[in-house]
Amino acid sequence: MRRHADVTELRRVLCAGSESGLPAGRPDRLGLHPEGSAPADGWDPERPTLLGGVPQGPSSPAPGPLAVTALREQAARSGIGQILVPYVRRSDDTGPLRAAGFTAVAAGSEGLVRLPGEVADVLRGRVGERRFGELRARHAEHRELSWEPTGLGDLSGRPEAREAFAALHRRETGRGALWTAEALDALARGPLADRTELLLRRRGGDVVQAGLLVRSYNGRGIHSLTQALAPDTAAARQALYEASLYELYLHARRTGLEWVHLGPGDAERMRALGADHFVALDHWLSAPDLKAGPEQPPEPAEIQVSAFATEPVAAVPVPGPARFRGRPKFDLLDLSGNTNPFLGADGRYPELDTAELARTYLSTVGRLPGHTGLGELGPEWALFTSGAVDAVMLLLAALAAPGDAVCVTPPTFELYAHFARVLRLPVVEAPLLGEDLTRLDVERILSAGPRVTFLCDPNNPVGTRLDREQVLDLITRSRGLVVIDEAYVEFSAGPSYAPLVARHDNLIVLRTLSKAWGLAGARCGVALAQPGLVEALRRVQVPFGFTGASQRAVRDRLTDSARVLDSVRRILAERDRMARELARHPAVERVFPSEANFLLVRTHRHEHVMERLRDAGIMVADTARLVPGTCRVSIADERANDTLLDALSTVQ
Repeated sequence: MRRHADVTELRRVLCAGSESGLPAGRPDRLGLHPEGSAPADGWDPERPTLLGGVPQGPSSPAPGPLAVTALREQAARSGIGQILVPYVRRSDDTGPLRAAGFTAVAAGSEGLVRLPGEVADVLRGRVGERRFGELRARHAEHRELSWEPTGLGDLSGRPEAREAFAALHRRETGRGALWTAEALDALARGPLADRTELLLRRRGGDVVQAGLLVRSYNGRGIHSLTQALAPDTAAARQALYEASLYELYLHARRTGLEWVHLGPGDAERMRALGADHFVALDHWLSAPDLKAGPEQPPEPAEIQVSAFATEPVAAVPVPGPARFRGRPKFDLLDLSGNTNPFLGADGRYPELDTAELARTYLSTVGRLPGHTGLGELGPEWALFTSGAVDAVMLLLAALAAPGDAVCVTPPTFELYAHFARVLRLPVVEAPLLGEDLTRLDVERILSAGPRVTFLCDPNNPVGTRLDREQVLDLITRSRGLVVIDEAYVEFSAGPSYAPLVARHDNLIVLRTLSKAWGLAGARCGVALAQPGLVEALRRVQVPFGFTGASQRAVRDRLTDSARVLDSVRRILAERDRMARELARHPAVERVFPSEANFLLVRTHRHEHVMERLRDAGIMVADTARLVPGTCRVSIADERANDTLLDALSTVQ
């Protein structure tokens, strides 16, 4: 639908519906004028304007140099002083427009509702249970309406459908005003007719909605090209619109389609309708006295890789197709993947553009206590990895060169040192200090001059938080990178370090959805850092490692955060109960304080205790090699925890 040939055809169709016979009109009558003040000085929203694209449905592909020249020549011949290329994707090559003196104005986003499963399940995961209930109720309220799609090739036999479509659109003062009966006739005679259906919905004998649905060129989705609604009040119109969208999602699933394109609009509004993929859009304007307004969209800029990247990593681009992750592919005929086309959607590679999922993650986690400011970061500050441990390997490969030291603070997560040794990097140890193993030997770390220092906070296997003042001192004074693994921070009352990545270019915070979020099987970690560091990690990351199933699971779980937080509260209550019960158990010498979802327990006669637990069919982590005489006990449900206590009662 976004091919130049398709847009050229739609402009021809709009010419047929235009009084001037040109693809032109007043921007304020086409629904293209942003609310509020004029988008730029010298732009007149009431002045006749030549359109270099279409003001509805799909975004307009950015014109190349020849097309820009042709637009200018057509405007000159027609005596039209203003040119508007509407709804151009910011990811397109807009160099020819800039070179010709066009000015960009932000125009919201186009939204896509992807449908990987049953509609009810998809929407429930996207918008949450309450909002899903509202959409389902809207759909039920309008269930008596008919659903009458008619192929444009059959329109000649249904003149009443043509007249109903034109009549409803005559009432429109925005984009729909272009859709006259003549425009519809022109569309029915053109190459888009075999992919287009006219949709009517009736209540009794009255038509209350008329629109056009166009299948994408690649056959995978559907564009809602235009919709005219009969109700007079805004609330009634919105209710009918939402009900019809729900039915359109069902229609798409019934006919084997994978997505519904909502057209351009406000991203937040489209999120509430189930959209999960967005592409930023701009209008491009040209007028004799046009001056750029204060709110100009930024020019596309390549992120500069961090100075911490090793020389080989800094010299290579992001590998393979991941270089083009910001360029939407949903409406392309993609013949680049060399996969099997006959075995369904799983035969295609996962989505590489995870920007919307990153926004969802940052905004959701940013609302948690101790995370103030995280939601203000953009998606370029986050990288999804195959679990947080994958990020450990990525950052060592991207940011540490042969001979660079890696510092660990035992007792700690053992894979930091393991991966460093696998990559032949020297490992320096600076053991934790204090009775509860909460204090850093900052001077020892700094004197070693490590390229990377790993801190686990809350600590695994101990469960305690590190001294915050010492951690901040280390970040500030270190010449190397400080990596803080916050796999268990959702169980802690203390704040996260994640928002501080905006202030420190040497700080990387690792998070996971395996623990509190309950998605260990989905294998999803998140590396949070300044964009230059994220860019360095991308250059060594295997493309397509974040599977489509994992992306859907993460999106659904983030939407259901209330249930997650409730489960965390239950875990904390059980943790505190178990800490009390174990502390007074005869077999237990000490229970370490914990701000995680586990307890480090030092036992009397450690080997005997471990043998008894094995005999009872209970597995705990034997951490005696890290902290003598200890085991790490995960907090489970009450039944499992009581089973552990019963097994310990047999220890003599």
